[in-house]
Amino acid sequence: MARKKNKQEMSDKQRALITEFQKRSPISEQYRTLRTNIQFASIDKPVRSILVTSSSPGEGKSTTVANLSIVLAQQDNKVLLVDTDLRKPTVHFSFQVPNQAGFTNVLTNQSSFNEMVFETSIANLDVLPSGPLPPNPSELLGSQRMKQFMQHVKDRYDYVIFDAPPVNAVTDAQILAGHTDGVVLIIRSGKTEEDHAERAVESLKKVDANLIGAVLNDRQMEQSQYYYYYGEG
Repeated sequence: MARKKNKQEMSDKQRALITEFQKRSPISEQYRTLRTNIQFASIDKPVRSILVTSSSPGEGKSTTVANLSIVLAQQDNKVLLVDTDLRKPTVHFSFQVPNQAGFTNVLTNQSSFNEMVFETSIANLDVLPSGPLPPNPSELLGSQRMKQFMQHVKDRYDYVIFDAPPVNAVTDAQILAGHTDGVVLIIRSGKTEEDHAERAVESLKKVDANLIGAVLNDRQMEQSQYYYYYGEG
C-alpha cells in the first residue's frame, strides 16, 4: 500500500517542479524560454532527443531536466523523460514513482518498455526511471540494445529527454551524446568553476556532440532580470 505523502514531501516536490505548481512564476517563464530556444536551435533538423548534463554534481541538472520535460509536455507534445544517470538517479524522486525496476531492465531484456514506463500526473509526460544500478553503466549505454531503444522511443514520442551524469565525472554523457539530437549543458552561478565548464565543453566536442546551448541557473535577481540564460554554444 502506498504511504501518504506528508506536507514536507509535497512542499519539496512543488519547489522542484515549479513549472507545474507555479506556472506563472518568473522561473517558469524562463523554462518556457528555454523550451522555445531549443525548438529553434535547428531549423533544418528538429531537436527531438535531448541530453541534459552538467560539468559536475550539484549544478541543478535534475531540476532543470524535470521542468524542461514539463514545459514541453504542456505544449501538447508527447514527452518521455528517461533517467540515464546510472550512478545517482533522481527522476523517481522528482516524480515520486517506484525505482525497483526501469531503464536498465529494458536494456537487458528483462522487461518490456511498456511494463517499465510510468504515466505522470502531468498530461503527455511519461517517465522511465533508471531501475537497478548496473556494474557497467558505460558499456550498457554504448550497446547495440541502446540504439534499438532509441529508435523505439523516438517512434513513440515527440520529445525524449535524457537525464545524464555530469560529463566531467564519467564517460556516460559522452556516450549518450552520440545517440541524441542535441545536448544542453547546465552551469550553476557561483558554483561551477570556469575550467570545469570549459573541460565539459571540450569533452562533448571530442565526440562530435551537438551542443545546442547552456543553462546558467541560480543567478540572483539583483544581478540580472533573468533567473536563467540560454545561449548558443
